[in-house]
Amino acid sequence: MVLGDPVAQVQAPQIFNRVFQRFGVDAVLVPAQVRADCLSAFAHAVLAAGNIDGLWLTIPHKTTLVSELARMDACARAAQSVNAVRRQANGELEGALFDGLGLVGALRHFGIEPRGLRVLLLGAGGAGAAIAAALLDHGVARLALHDLGSRATELAGRLADGDDGRISVQSADPEGFDLVINATPLGLRADDPLPFDVRRLDARAKVVDILMKPQPTPLLRACAERGIEAHPGFEMLVQQVPHYLSFFGMDAIAETLKTDLSDVRLGLQSL
Repeated sequence: MVLGDPVAQVQAPQIFNRVFQRFGVDAVLVPAQVRADCLSAFAHAVLAAGNIDGLWLTIPHKTTLVSELARMDACARAAQSVNAVRRQANGELEGALFDGLGLVGALRHFGIEPRGLRVLLLGAGGAGAAIAAALLDHGVARLALHDLGSRATELAGRLADGDDGRISVQSADPEGFDLVINATPLGLRADDPLPFDVRRLDARAKVVDILMKPQPTPLLRACAERGIEAHPGFEMLVQQVPHYLSFFGMDAIAETLKTDLSDVRLGLQSL
């Protein structure tokens, strides 16, 4: 079950139900619109059912259950956000966050190895925090964070332990970076400004805009006009699929998909 509010934009059921059908899994993923003030009670009630082992969480619920989880993976702890929750045998809840792993997998699919890169990450919310933690774990040389208010500073503080001084908080100026990632909502509305000045990008810089729609985003169009290599966020979702499956105990299917995600990619493109 995918919990969100709203849920009209959620694409996970189409993606995972296609996988379940392909591999003969007796399971179905359905969306449920649940208000934030009802989420905790709803989640605990649903997970008490013997045939519901876990939940997918989307906006605005990724942070709501964190205080009730007995365990979280490293990215979830850094971000204080989860997008998957499962019930353990003892009844306790465990959470994980796959946005960062999905982004790293997408970069490698695009031929971009994160190790050694100078990265500017715009947006320090749940997805941005997961991306930041994963990029540090995969060896970026420098990670600059930017967001409104204090979110970037707070995230830098959570990630600072053991990062060897690679993290900084700075403006949205992309000059001097090898990779710029937009993890803000700017671009969802037609009248949104660009998240940064594309004219300031180095000629060889790469850009990833994690917005899933509309495509192409204004940022991608602006990069194309300058001849900058830029990629949309759909591949980030594709690369998360095996991680979700493993988390929910479908390791064999996850390993099979890791060798060839083309069917998942095709299914997402057809939505």
